[in-house]
Amino acid sequence: MSKIPYTRNTPQARQNETPQQPQEGQPDPNAPYQHPLLEDPNALANRLEDSELFVRRNKNIVFGLLAAIVLVVVGGFGYYTWRQSQDDKAQATMFQAVNYWEADSLRKALKGDGQAPGLEAVASEYGGTKAGNLANFYAGAASLKDGKFQQAIDYLEDFSSDDLLLQARAYALIGDANMELKKYKEAADYYQKAADYKANEYFTPGYLMKLAVAKEMQKDYAAAGTAYDKIVNDYPLSAEANEAKIYQARDKAMTGK
Repeated sequence: MSKIPYTRNTPQARQNETPQQPQEGQPDPNAPYQHPLLEDPNALANRLEDSELFVRRNKNIVFGLLAAIVLVVVGGFGYYTWRQSQDDKAQATMFQAVNYWEADSLRKALKGDGQAPGLEAVASEYGGTKAGNLANFYAGAASLKDGKFQQAIDYLEDFSSDDLLLQARAYALIGDANMELKKYKEAADYYQKAADYKANEYFTPGYLMKLAVAKEMQKDYAAAGTAYDKIVNDYPLSAEANEAKIYQARDKAMTGK
């Protein structure tokens, strides 16, 4: 059986203490502490009476606060339920459009087939849902394939995700659209975002290759060489490593290094 540690607050310690002499006009230090509300029934009754009086005088405020709390709780639950139902509806609505997207029927994927709505409609009507957010990605990728580069950028910039593949892919697609528009600086910025986002050996080397090409289009061969160096040094087993070595040597020759 465990023993209570010996401290100055234990019963044994208090028994060994020398009682202090009370000073005139001061409370007795040896007397046990007494909480006024527990020891004095009148004090407790007065406190309860004061609380009741406060509620009576401010009942509108008190009841208003309670009603506000109830409304917030009920409203939050209602919004969550509605949001979930909207997401389910959006997923069902975009099902056919995604099938068209996968089949490379870009116009039907974007605009619909006359019966099922397209990705553009889903992204617009259900933009606040997870499915609507994903529709932005599909619509952006389809617009890029369809040669609508600025539209692709607009949709993809409205997409956000913490997914390992999709967010980096969206950045890279925005880079591709900017390359088509000959906006090489913007393209390089988005390729850099793609390469930096949750870097991994499977996708990052490809984004770094795109970054190097965008830098070369700006005639920034030193920056392009840095991207090639990163592929060679950080991802030596990647499919892009051998190609990066070739371009790395070429850029070093062009910069005289």
